[in-house]
Amino acid sequence: MINPSHYRNVSARKTDINDAQWLHKLLTHGLLRESHIAPAFYQDLRQYIHERQICQDQKSDTLNRIQNTLTKMNIKFQHLISDIEGVCGMKLLRMICSGISDPEKLLCSIDHKRLKASQQELLHSLEGDYRDSRVNTLRGSLKAYDFFKEQMLYYEQHIEQTLKLLAPEIKSSKKQSMVRKNQYHINLKDYLIAILGVDLTAVEGLDEIGLLTILAVTGPDMSKWPTAGHFTSWLNLSPRPKITGGKLVGYEKRITHNPATQAFRLAANCLWQSKGPLGQQYRKLAATKGKAKAIKAVARKIAVIFYNMILKQQAYDSSKVQQDIELQKARKISRLQKEAQKLGLTLQNAA
Repeated sequence: MINPSHYRNVSARKTDINDAQWLHKLLTHGLLRESHIAPAFYQDLRQYIHERQICQDQKSDTLNRIQNTLTKMNIKFQHLISDIEGVCGMKLLRMICSGISDPEKLLCSIDHKRLKASQQELLHSLEGDYRDSRVNTLRGSLKAYDFFKEQMLYYEQHIEQTLKLLAPEIKSSKKQSMVRKNQYHINLKDYLIAILGVDLTAVEGLDEIGLLTILAVTGPDMSKWPTAGHFTSWLNLSPRPKITGGKLVGYEKRITHNPATQAFRLAANCLWQSKGPLGQQYRKLAATKGKAKAIKAVARKIAVIFYNMILKQQAYDSSKVQQDIELQKARKISRLQKEAQKLGLTLQNAA
């Protein structure tokens, strides 16, 4: 398999016969580059992850329909609870679907003392139109929600079975702590360390779900890409300058649907509150270059760290990413001195 965009034929002379002859000529001279295709195990893993993500999106759409139905019923408790998918929110939904419409009985079914809203506000928010058509619609949406959650667990089982084939020495383990919504019930970290050889969750921004998505696309063999630059170029995270007449006139914009690229970009986007070195670089670039360029630049840096850690089997060292503070200070002083000279001024150290 090759990428057709790399071997386009001459414009206005493109036919199936010309394409076949052109590719045959390139193949004769050994000029074709094969596309990256993950092994069968990782293709299966990617398929299961994709199907689970579809069920997760459908579950989210179902929750939106549930909230829309509650709004039509003039019930507003979903605005007083931080997460309708939490324990209190689901208890109230199931009590309403069971036929209970008395606000006091509904409020007694949950531990309202743990909520920020007062008891009077919760009682007022549970007063609404409990006609049969609305309740039946809510009941059907809740059944669809339960179905999609079961489907997510179903694909999680297949994901775990595939991971066991890749890391047979790891025993099945469930998370001891409470599992948040959309999180995996299995302990992915043990499998990821066994397959990749290093703990990549130590890198800022990378979590278990993102690493699993990247692993399903790239696999653990980084030798397919000669350098980290080839890897980031394949991910479409490297800048593509357009040069004409020896001058830089802009950068080429390319759209990619690579799940690994999206995972790296999402990891970079999560660093806006991070206090680590990557978070500092993200905020600095976002302030000077804009958020879009900062996400792409930091995503490329995370991809380079990912490539080198797996290829060299080295643990994450944040000191290598940390910028030299003294060098930054010297650059700022040099820049201020040049600006002062233009204005006919001189800089002096404070006493």
